[in-house]
Amino acid sequence: MKISEFSVKNYQFTLVVFLGILSIGIFSLLNMPRGEDPEFASPQFGVTVIYPGASPKDVEELVADVVEKKLNELDNMDRVRSTIVDGAAIFQVEYDFSSDPEEKYQEIVREMNSVRKELPADILDIRIERYQPDGVNIYQYALVSENLPYNKLEKYADDLENRLEKVSALKNIKSWGFPKRKISVELNLDKLAQDKIPLNRVLGAIQSESVNIPGGSVNLGAKKFNVKTSGNYKNLDEIKNTIVFTNGTKIVNLKDIAEVKYNYEDETHQTRLNGHRSVFVTACQKFGQNIIKVKSQTEPVIEEFKKTLPPSVDLVKVFDQAESVQKRLARFAKDFGIAILLVLITLLPLGSRASLVVMISIPLSLAIGLSLLYILGFTINQLSIVGMIVALGILVDDSIVVVENIERFLRMGVPRKQAAIDATKQISLAVIGCTVLLIFAFLPVANLPEAAGKFIRSLPMAVSVTVLASMFVALTIVPFLSSVILTNHENPEGNFILRAMKKLISATYGRLMDWCLKHPKTTLTVALGVFFGVMFIAKLFLGFSLFPTSEKPMFLVNISTPVGTNLQTTDKVVRFAEEELKKVPEIKNIASNIGKGNPRIYYNVISPAETENFAQLFVLLEDMETQEKKDIIDQLRGKLVNYPNAKIEVKDFEQGPPLEAPLAYRIFGDNLDSLRIVAGQIEKILANQTGTIYIDNPLKVQPTDFRVIVNKEKAGLLGVNTSDIDRMVRLGIAGLNVGTFREDGQTDDYNINVSIPRSNIKQDFSVFSNLYVNNVLGTAIPLKQLVEIKFETSPTQIRHYNKERYVTVAAFLKSGFNTSQVNQEVIKKLNAFKFPKGFSYKVAGEAENAEKSFGGIGVIILITVFGMIAILILEFGNFKSTLIVLSVIPLGIVGAILGLLMAGETLGFTSVIGFIALIGIEIKNSLLLVDFTNQLREEGMELDEAIHQAGEIRFVPILLTSFTAIGGLIPLVIEYSDLYSPLAIVLIGGITSSTLLARLVTPVMYKLLPPTINRH
Repeated sequence: MKISEFSVKNYQFTLVVFLGILSIGIFSLLNMPRGEDPEFASPQFGVTVIYPGASPKDVEELVADVVEKKLNELDNMDRVRSTIVDGAAIFQVEYDFSSDPEEKYQEIVREMNSVRKELPADILDIRIERYQPDGVNIYQYALVSENLPYNKLEKYADDLENRLEKVSALKNIKSWGFPKRKISVELNLDKLAQDKIPLNRVLGAIQSESVNIPGGSVNLGAKKFNVKTSGNYKNLDEIKNTIVFTNGTKIVNLKDIAEVKYNYEDETHQTRLNGHRSVFVTACQKFGQNIIKVKSQTEPVIEEFKKTLPPSVDLVKVFDQAESVQKRLARFAKDFGIAILLVLITLLPLGSRASLVVMISIPLSLAIGLSLLYILGFTINQLSIVGMIVALGILVDDSIVVVENIERFLRMGVPRKQAAIDATKQISLAVIGCTVLLIFAFLPVANLPEAAGKFIRSLPMAVSVTVLASMFVALTIVPFLSSVILTNHENPEGNFILRAMKKLISATYGRLMDWCLKHPKTTLTVALGVFFGVMFIAKLFLGFSLFPTSEKPMFLVNISTPVGTNLQTTDKVVRFAEEELKKVPEIKNIASNIGKGNPRIYYNVISPAETENFAQLFVLLEDMETQEKKDIIDQLRGKLVNYPNAKIEVKDFEQGPPLEAPLAYRIFGDNLDSLRIVAGQIEKILANQTGTIYIDNPLKVQPTDFRVIVNKEKAGLLGVNTSDIDRMVRLGIAGLNVGTFREDGQTDDYNINVSIPRSNIKQDFSVFSNLYVNNVLGTAIPLKQLVEIKFETSPTQIRHYNKERYVTVAAFLKSGFNTSQVNQEVIKKLNAFKFPKGFSYKVAGEAENAEKSFGGIGVIILITVFGMIAILILEFGNFKSTLIVLSVIPLGIVGAILGLLMAGETLGFTSVIGFIALIGIEIKNSLLLVDFTNQLREEGMELDEAIHQAGEIRFVPILLTSFTAIGGLIPLVIEYSDLYSPLAIVLIGGITSSTLLARLVTPVMYKLLPPTINRH
């Protein structure tokens, strides 16, 4: 090939080019963004509408239906899932994955702003959140103090936020766990009634004074002057002195009929660290940053802040993702070192000089690969590093094949420079074909749809660009280096290791191949029997599990109390769980969140919305093996499962796309009562299923609420509007927000909340006896004369899936049970279940994720298969050679499946990727054998002799490339990981069986289907 000849003859140019490439590779390594997981944006968003005090049915009618109608009209909308609970509606909005996330985020913001005027005026807040990996907090700190007031803790938290905001690589810095301050206006209703002051007058007066309306501008002579109006409130005294009523002779100020003071909003989210009262401060990393550099910028800021804290406050680092990344990168560096050492050992048969040539090709190939990844916008993360380690065993293949062929020419007495040119020319088309085939094999993996595809993409891309780089190196720098470094051997058979290997091959493989060639039909029958036998065993014993659990030493404890339980009761359960967790010596930190989920610290876990009957404990462990963590989780499940009147679930983090539960089933039906009955029956099916744990049926318990029934006739006769009654109920119980207030020089807005005095944290039933409503004449009428208070059951939550009512009944699995097998058993039971008319079910959970992850891969696989066939036909010019090469595929699958079964693994996402990659590696080795056999026949050799000689000569480089590939993969199995070790096991098992079996079957196939050859 001319490029090889050019590289050898212009060695100075070649040397400069590759030194430049090596420098660029080092630059890329030092400057590429680093993180634990791949960075990508997805068009998925969370919208939360807070409507305090409203029942689920009210929220559904007044909020959810309105918002869903607006969202479903948008283009490229995939699905809208709504969860409607007391006082809130939470929407999970998912566009088609191909949509532009930034554009769709702006669209959501725009549409929610436009729909706000159609929603009730009492809507407290609308929050829009992006569901993206860069929205994960990389830091979680706790300001711990048992006695400092919340307003002081808030100031320290604000100070820390301000300092962290100066670190340019951080974003979304927030504090959690303290109630917001408000201006509390507690009305004296008796005085209002006595002075006949209508409530609406008071509310209107506060609202009008808290509005800032710009006056515009006027011209005076040649100048323009802005007109400043009275503006809004500047201090607390101004609020107290608001004139709320006058009759011409008497002025009534707000302070005359109400107590106005600073206060706190109702506490909805309490936080503790290791049982101690605290406030959390979290920070995210901006897109495209190097987390190690971010850590070096952040730590000095934290140290300086610590110096400002009084003795009564401690700053504790709860979670630091940078530490996890550093440990993982160090582990991968160790794996890389072991892999290079093993690869070096496998190169010994080539001799020290040939091994040196191949070893030099490794950093050059990796440098080009890293540069290409950097240019393509990928980061250094756990998956791109795994891709590099997988590539390490493959990238030397091309160099080995070229060097081994040059060595063979040298042993034949050809001069060094000429040997480098001629040997590379002989093998170059096969090397190019092999590389293109391998890249085609990774094409389906690199183009997997949805979030799982984007999550995994850096792995196949790392392999593809590195293998492409290795081909370029093998055809340019390797011939040049060989022409300089390699020498003629004293022994034409090579060094003693190579001679021993050849003798062993001749004594074993040579004899076995002779027998197989004499009994071709028996050989093929045995090979097919082995393949179908292994496939039958796989069907019986090989389960499927999409993604494994996380390897990070941390987990969650979710606590749910019956719907309607208040925050204080939920807190008692949390304190029990904290005490049990403290007994485990391996636990480092326990971050407790009562009333809300922990701030987001994992890429696929979204923090649950605020609700008083929920709590979440984020538990961090000391460094340990994944199995040790699983054992601790199993022990804790046994200890915490039987707490009375509460559900305590110990859950590990899962890899892959967001997952509500491994087993989940959506039940659709419009009637809420029937839906609750059906959900209960499905819950029993799951509870009776072997292996299930933590059965979740959101409709299991119906809360009891008070219903205020207005006597409309009586209200009409007395001149009282129904809306005034509703407003008074709201004011008496939750309070009415009628405006905002900001002190001079401050940036925080406080709600001005009008209510009546409370004796407890929450109002009790006696409040209804203390409320009055004004009629049109201003007369105060006791509320109890106009309404009847009744108990009423209402749904705990209402869920919509694309506007249809539904409920998801879900379950987790005990350790040792396979998700796919249990799911199939449950589906059989659901298919036999008689659903009421208009009701149906859909499988969700891991099965749905698997369908999404592999759903769009069919077309890509077709393109890949026909692309591979086209490359092979271009390579050989006939169908027979192509068929012979492709016949090796089942033989590699045999070893891959046996490897998974012996390792006790299931078929999962990464092992499927391993199977796809294995096909490319198998075909690559087979292509070398068939191509050389064809070459020998073209030179005039007879069929049987060509098959035999090609088999023995090519078996050495094929064996070496297989050894190096296995050597590069072994560290990924030794340093065991649930995520990527199955991939390595598949490749090791497949390469082993393919090397041993295919080298016998391929010659037999060649003999049975000899391609037509044009002899020279």
